[in-house]
Amino acid sequence: MIRRLRRVDPRVWDWVLAGLLALGGTAEVLAKDELRSVAAVIGVLAVSSTMLLRRTRPFSAPVLWFGAVAFLSVTGSKPDEMTTPFLTMWILPYTIGNRLPLRLALPGLGLMWGGLAISVSQIDNAVWGDLFFPGMFASTFWFAGRVVRSRSRLTAELHEVTVQAGEAREGEAARAVAEERRRIAREMHDVVAHSVSMMVVQAGGARRILDRDPARAVAAAELIERTGREALVEMRTLLGVLHAGEHADYAPQPTLQELDALIERTRGAGVPVTLTVEGTKRELPAGLDLAAYRVVQEALTNVVKHGGGAPTEVLVHYRADAVEVRVADRGAGARNVRLAGSGHGLVGMRERVRMYGGELQAGRRHGGGFEVHVLLPLEGEEDAALTAGARA
Repeated sequence: MIRRLRRVDPRVWDWVLAGLLALGGTAEVLAKDELRSVAAVIGVLAVSSTMLLRRTRPFSAPVLWFGAVAFLSVTGSKPDEMTTPFLTMWILPYTIGNRLPLRLALPGLGLMWGGLAISVSQIDNAVWGDLFFPGMFASTFWFAGRVVRSRSRLTAELHEVTVQAGEAREGEAARAVAEERRRIAREMHDVVAHSVSMMVVQAGGARRILDRDPARAVAAAELIERTGREALVEMRTLLGVLHAGEHADYAPQPTLQELDALIERTRGAGVPVTLTVEGTKRELPAGLDLAAYRVVQEALTNVVKHGGGAPTEVLVHYRADAVEVRVADRGAGARNVRLAGSGHGLVGMRERVRMYGGELQAGRRHGGGFEVHVLLPLEGEEDAALTAGARA
């Protein structure tokens, strides 16, 4: 019920309020013999109509109110004895203070005081309190309107700052993703270049031994074919992320087979790390192998920087259809949403994993610590090529 009422246009409530004041004021005029006159009814209707102007023309409303009260006083209707002018004297000051800039709000309040002074001047044996106390009440409502206006503007400014900060964060995240994609492209370029180099070497060797050792030449040709297929898969993926930039030296990138060296370096940094490998180790596509290695490297970098030297467990599980990587520590250090480290932390991890259709979950562990869990599917060469081509 309350929600439905809030959806009603505020101007509808102004019409309802103006109608009630007009009906009540007119009835009041007609019920008192000394106030029964056309002038009194006109004055009451004019005062009531100020409720219709207070939102659309907030300065015209006090001008009309002042004129209506002056008209009632001149015609001898005694506005100080009427309910309608009395009630509007509390509503209008708040509207003036809330909706007008200070250069107009002060004159608007002055009009209210002026109308009140004219009304009090019609009172027999009037004292200064007859003007002061109603005027102070009106000023209090005016001041309340100013406070609400100030808070509303502050809220709007804070909202604007929040929106701008959000846009800045999105822009920063986009730049981080772009930078990470360039970094990944460079590394994948190195992988493809290394594969092509191997193909050239094997082709040259096969050519030289073809006559005297055909069996070895055939084996070399099979290796060239397998390496070429892997290079094609990586090349399709590379096309989706490649940007202009400098290329590193043509050299093989690290793989999961080199995790032992990474673990030892992390231990040397003061972090006790245990490595568990489950399943049967197998040769993985070069790009996927590199992505898995970088995830472990990035997670361990985060532990070194923010984990406080907490014990850390690294799990690599070779499944039949996927490679699972889990890095979990028991520290209580604070974590930022975007983890620190090379490759922009989670942004880099997520971008690498996404390129291979994988899943990444990162967050606090129950009981303390932080965990990064990645699942990289092992697709067939044809499926991998299609997936990479779709992302390109």
